[in-house]
Amino acid sequence: MIGRERAVGEVQLAEAKANLTQLIDSVESGETIVITRDGKAVARIIPEMEQGAVKTRTAMQEIAAFRQTMPSIGLADLQSARRVGQKG
Repeated sequence: MIGRERAVGEVQLAEAKANLTQLIDSVESGETIVITRDGKAVARIIPEMEQGAVKTRTAMQEIAAFRQTMPSIGLADLQSARRVGQKG
């Protein structure tokens, strides 16, 4: 769970359409709502404050994936590059 997020409520699409105001009230108090159609999750309503945390987590995952594509550099190479940079 992230931040103030409490429970995850699951509602069918038809119920969500009929009770949108109540669902938004629940989301404002920190709950996450999953909307389903034919028993499959199709959407998630999360509190606005959670968007920043979601974006941060996504960015961190992208950085980690990028780092996996980079070659490993040994300590000696790093120290050498530092010395060259200091002379420049």
